[in-house]
This record gives sequence, structure tokens and C-alpha cells, in this order.
Amino acid sequence: MIHKGIVLAGGLGTRLYPLTLAVSKQLLPVYDKPMIYYPLTTLMLGGIRNILLISTPEDLRQYQRLLGDGSQWGMNFRYSVQPEPGGLPQALTLDEGFLHGEGCALILGDNVFYGAYLSGTLRRTAQRETGATIFAYRVKDPERYGVVEFGSKGEVLSLEEKPARPKSHFAVVGLYFFDGTASEKVKSLTLSPRGELEITDLLRLYLVEGLLNVEVFGRGFAWLDTGTHEALSEAGTFIEVVQKRQGLMVACPEEIACRQGWIGAKEIESVINRFARTDYAEYLKGLLETLG
Repeated sequence: MIHKGIVLAGGLGTRLYPLTLAVSKQLLPVYDKPMIYYPLTTLMLGGIRNILLISTPEDLRQYQRLLGDGSQWGMNFRYSVQPEPGGLPQALTLDEGFLHGEGCALILGDNVFYGAYLSGTLRRTAQRETGATIFAYRVKDPERYGVVEFGSKGEVLSLEEKPARPKSHFAVVGLYFFDGTASEKVKSLTLSPRGELEITDLLRLYLVEGLLNVEVFGRGFAWLDTGTHEALSEAGTFIEVVQKRQGLMVACPEEIACRQGWIGAKEIESVINRFARTDYAEYLKGLLETLG
């Protein structure tokens, strides 16, 4: 069972300039919450309570101020610095004291996931003790992403990074589950021509061993990448429409933690007092009434 998660919240966010000249991309708002709330709550839905957040030396203090040690949500947060861009696999080796040879989930800090079966899918995936798991999502422009090719039985045949001629329409999203061998595998990787370790190279090691699993997010599921101005605006609009239509908040860590028994009414009341006269506080008041 995987109990640990790593959130990547580094990078310069150059595609969002000038918005990100003075603030980390993952601290920008996606409608009514900081972007970082969305990947964090995705891991929470998978039952993951121990989190390592990785960011730049300049931005790490802002995340510590926002999130603290995680105890307000019944969680445990650690922080680590990625001094310079070194590729996604590098995250698995920056704080080996956190993993201790255990498996983990790795999620990009600018990815938003939404769907009715998300929690069940993540919890089922977290039960796998060996191998790695990727998640695939159908897109109309696969040449922009890492692409996974399936066999007749749904097995992974190949992985390609931004191929000119994609072998499928299924993109690999920014969420990965790895077993305890991942950090050692990373040490065997070599730098790509752009001077970084590539996540596709790590996944191929699992593929060669026959230990690469794939879960497909199908119709009725949303995966949003917030890396451009247009995508950030679309993500905010999506969250706004869903919340206003249903009257339910997306990516509310207090609600998720409470429903999973990690915190109680006392902790939620503390947030209500702190966020007084906000829509967020009003929502939490309604939550307490619903829970009785």
C-alpha cells in the first residue's frame, strides 16, 4: 500500500509570464483556491497523508506559509528544494529520507483531476506493491504530450514523448505511482539532450520488466493542465461551473480530511473562524451541518 506522495511545485512557469514573475505558478488561483490545493487533494482522495512538496529555493517558504506542517488536515508535510530543473525523476532522489525505499505517488503541481471514480481508482492503484502505474487520458492533439500505445489486451506497448506521428490518442497525465525500486532506477538514468532526467526513460525501465501498468480515465472524467493563460482560465471556469451547479466544492482539503476521519469538527471550526465572512467559510459551515 502506498502511503506517501510527492508534489512537484517548482519550475519558472515561463509560459505564464508576467503572472509568474513574482509568484510560483502553483500558487496562482484556479477559481477560488490556490492551484496547489488540486494536486494535494487528489493525493488525499487516494488515502495518502504523508506528502513531500518540492519547489525552488525562492518559492519554498511561500508553500510552508500556506500549508504548514499539514496537521490542520491530519496530514504530515515535508519540504525539499530542487535547486535547478533536473527533470521529474529527480524528485524521487531529492529526499531519500522521506521514501526510505518505499513506493510513492508523484503528481505535478499544475494538474487538475476531476471525476466521480477518482478516489476509487487511486486507492486501487495504491494497493499495487510492485511496478509503476501511469494514467492515460484521450486527447485530440496527442503530439503535444507523452503518448502511450496499448495492445489488444490493454497492455502498454510503447511510450513516446511528443511524437510527430502519435501511435494513439492517449496522453500520459501528470500523475504516477511507483514501487520502492523507483529511486534506485532513477540513479541508472542518463541525462537527455536537454540536460535533464526524463520521466519517459524511467517508465521504460518498468516497461522492459513487464511491470508498467496503465489506468485509463474515460468519458465523464476531466484532466486539466494549467500551464498556459488559456488553460488556466479554462480550468477556473470549469471549477466555477461545477461548484455553482452542484453546490459542492472541488478540492476542499478540510472536507476530504473530515470525511476520511483525519480531522473533526473542532479543526473545521478553526478554519471557519479564520476565514470568516468568506464563501469558503460558509461552505464549511454547511458541511458541519450536513455531518451533524
